Amino acid sequence: MDRIIVSTGNSNKLREIKRILEGYDVDVISKNDLGLNTIEIVEDGDTLEKNAIKKAKALWDQTRAIVIADDTGLFVSSLNGAPGVHSSRYAGKDGDDKANNDLLLRNMEHLPIGQREAYFKTVIAIIDRRGQTYLAEGICKGTIGFEEIGLGGFGYDPLFIVEETGKTFGQMSDEEKNKLSHRGKAIRLTRKKLEEILNENHDIK
Repeated sequence: MDRIIVSTGNSNKLREIKRILEGYDVDVISKNDLGLNTIEIVEDGDTLEKNAIKKAKALWDQTRAIVIADDTGLFVSSLNGAPGVHSSRYAGKDGDDKANNDLLLRNMEHLPIGQREAYFKTVIAIIDRRGQTYLAEGICKGTIGFEEIGLGGFGYDPLFIVEETGKTFGQMSDEEKNKLSHRGKAIRLTRKKLEEILNENHDIK
């Protein structure tokens, strides 16, 4: 069985990735599972693409395995794209979900429903055993609600109302969210690329 290492310490994110890759003959583990959680990455890129590649490269340098790393941002039109690449640390470096959500609501409290458009974007960097890098991305459009609704998901999920459904990610089951979400779309593209990589490099173990 092939192994794919995910550059994340976020158990929620790893769970989503594993669910979307279910049925695929591959062992998906996190960098923490290998004791590599001490790798310090300064996400100082000005785009999601740069941050994702930087995280993947740092992990690949340690393992020379197939690795994937993602960066995700919430982009609010009326806030000039904020929180954007700083989404996970919007309210500070500790990345507290509640603090991030509270700050976003405060910064948007003066905005009516027609000015609350936003989109989530995930970019995934894949590096194969030979060190070649590939990118996949997914986008989900919606609006930011006036309060948190739903207990599911994580991060900004209880605030983000998905365009197609009128429900927040926080109100959705994992299955429903994965069909519609930015990360789900990006991981399905990643899965296609991984199939190509595993077929091409099957003899490189």
